[in-house]
Amino acid sequence: MRGNCIILHAKTSKATVLQVYRMYTKVNMGNNNLRLYFIDAMRAWAILMMLQGHFVDGLLDNAFRDNSNGVYSVWKYFRGVTAPVFFTVSGFIFTYLLIKGNEIGFNNPRVKKGIKRGLQLLAIGYLLRLNFFGLLKGQIYGSFYLVDVLHCIGLSILGIIGIYLLTISRNRYLFPGVLLATTIVLFVLEPNYKQYAHHYLPEMMANYLTKANGSVFTIIPWFGYASIGAFMSVLFNRFKNFKYLYPAAIASFIIVGIGLLFYSSGFFLKLYNWTGMLVFSKVYFNNYLFIRLGDVSLVFAVFMLFRKFMSHSSVLKIGQSTLSIYVIHYIILYGSFTGLGLYYFLNHSLSPTIVIPGALAFMVITTMLALQYERNKVYIKLQLSSAVRLVQQKGEAWLNEEGQPLLKAFVLKSKLTLIRLFRMVKN
Repeated sequence: MRGNCIILHAKTSKATVLQVYRMYTKVNMGNNNLRLYFIDAMRAWAILMMLQGHFVDGLLDNAFRDNSNGVYSVWKYFRGVTAPVFFTVSGFIFTYLLIKGNEIGFNNPRVKKGIKRGLQLLAIGYLLRLNFFGLLKGQIYGSFYLVDVLHCIGLSILGIIGIYLLTISRNRYLFPGVLLATTIVLFVLEPNYKQYAHHYLPEMMANYLTKANGSVFTIIPWFGYASIGAFMSVLFNRFKNFKYLYPAAIASFIIVGIGLLFYSSGFFLKLYNWTGMLVFSKVYFNNYLFIRLGDVSLVFAVFMLFRKFMSHSSVLKIGQSTLSIYVIHYIILYGSFTGLGLYYFLNHSLSPTIVIPGALAFMVITTMLALQYERNKVYIKLQLSSAVRLVQQKGEAWLNEEGQPLLKAFVLKSKLTLIRLFRMVKN
């Protein structure tokens, strides 16, 4: 092994591949002393809450969706916390890794990795909405163009990189300042821009800006949570050597969280009375973005407070496997590629006595499958690479031995047909 490079040959055994990969992983984890484990624990919590939330919301019978029921209303509220936490944590962890080195701008290797990761998430987001049965009919269904969480997180990563490249070399306060300002502007102006359906744009692009066509998430205002997460990570990085970092951070997050939860609406009403600007009154009447940000702040405080109890390897592995968990849950629940998922067969048809244990089983099975995939990821990719190479070799051999004469005959026939057609047109 030279440096961090691992050369794997197609004939390498599965046991050898896994052994080398685990040794490599341990070395890298040992060198990564600055990892914030409470962030991985938060990601694990958020992805598990997403699993049960999607399962219950998709399969619970409408007759049991009663907002006056205390249990259901509490579940519904906390389900609404999941996505803001997930976006904020995604922005936090990506930016923390982006700025922790000494290189800045395009010299920072994290920029290239981030661009690749953002594009990868966009590609996976569209791939999960692809229906192979539709492709066989020569159709791409409208649901393929809808925007979901992966699209927005991928685009958010690209957005953070763009802000980073434009600001990082100018002033040390400009990068975090623009991130904070982005969140505030997107959240305050949300009542104004959410009403536009953007019919002037192609539907594929408009779906990033409006839910009018059925998109689950839109880049605005959700990029605001990713940018505030990025802002938090800059503060953590700047004060990482401060002796009382965690006590100060916990106290700050609690104060900000309580302030946003209980006083932000009144603050915007006062701003409206003082300035007369209608946008502040609109925020007051539908202040869900800032209130959810208050929830996120309190979740951060709780996980930091109990960070010493959240370093269990299983929790950390779940937090580091969120993409695999998301992909597998999407295939099982919504039937990616075939349309034949649990949602297709059991859509809004189950009672709580079935949904609750079913959600728990769904969480366990999906997580176990994802962790098993992560354990064997290198070997699986090696086998896929070998299979693709084998198909390529077989195709080239067929083309050289049998396919070439057929191809030549096809080209010759096409040429004669075109010549005859040209003569007919000329005559």
